[in-house]
Amino acid sequence: MIDNRTKDLEQIRIEISSAKVNENMRLEERFQNQTLRPIIKFQNDLIIEIFKNYTQKHNTVFYTLSLEKRIEYIEKAFLKDTKLKHILKGIVLGFFTVEEYEVYAQNTSHLNKRIISIIKDRVLSQLQLFEN
Repeated sequence: MIDNRTKDLEQIRIEISSAKVNENMRLEERFQNQTLRPIIKFQNDLIIEIFKNYTQKHNTVFYTLSLEKRIEYIEKAFLKDTKLKHILKGIVLGFFTVEEYEVYAQNTSHLNKRIISIIKDRVLSQLQLFEN
């Protein structure tokens, strides 16, 4: 039996046509395409706002940096700032069903890396949103 929370989460889940899923995929890749990518896309606006707030609180010169330096700054933030990574992982995990969380709990290390990598790529691909 599917509970109301699971049904509600599945209804708001964005479908990504380019995120292919097949039986030959490894579990982590299938989970990434079925679960992580749709949730992260759904949370995109919040992710951007969190990172804008991060740049304002941690480095007010971010907006004066060249494009190359901004990219370096973002790469370094996602590599070294544990608090930022925890916040971003939390906004993804909050949209897991119980079953998805059980899969995540068995593969935490690999899936955390995938979550942060996908989010970092999304932020980098939307650098134009960080103009003053």
